[in-house]
Amino acid sequence: MFELLRINLGCACRLLEGYVNVDLNSLEEIKKRYPNIEIADKEEFLQANVFSLPFGDATVDEIRADALLEHFSFKEESQFFYEVKKLLKPGGLLCFSVPDFEDIVTTWLNAKDDWKDFFRDDDEAIAQEHWFGQYSYSTESRWGYIMASIFGPQNGKGQFHKNAYTEAKIRAICKKLDFNEPVIERFLWKGSRDLMMKVKVRKKK
Repeated sequence: MFELLRINLGCACRLLEGYVNVDLNSLEEIKKRYPNIEIADKEEFLQANVFSLPFGDATVDEIRADALLEHFSFKEESQFFYEVKKLLKPGGLLCFSVPDFEDIVTTWLNAKDDWKDFFRDDDEAIAQEHWFGQYSYSTESRWGYIMASIFGPQNGKGQFHKNAYTEAKIRAICKKLDFNEPVIERFLWKGSRDLMMKVKVRKKK
């Protein structure tokens, strides 16, 4: 085990060095879902449910969750945050990223209302970036890739968005948990797609 206990929740194909990488699916299932991505087998991996993790109270130095929280239901959302608070040591770090829902909604309202085709996720459609007949990751149309930003890509089990976040909501959650003031930065998913918020916040000592 590592000198610092750091956990990467909902890791999928993003296994990080120095972390216990946790996912509900097995490593074999993850490899099958991402055949074109090389997954580092040497990194520590644990198949587990994020709501019943095998770690003691106040034993974890850092919990990371990238593009995960938007997949939780309303009830699961509170379970997640209270589980995180229970597991983190005093001064422990929570680092997570979520889509900026306010930006998504604004972009959707400003986009063209020009539906072209039904959704497809066959190999040919994926290769051609079909996205409802828009053939692009562009957010110029309301009925293209931006729909995946709102509702999830819906191309597999668990690939649905059930929740949403704004900066004000995140700050309010951190206050309710009695955490320190969060640091929030923004970045583009995959370097060019939807706007994301990266949040770093510490449990009070």
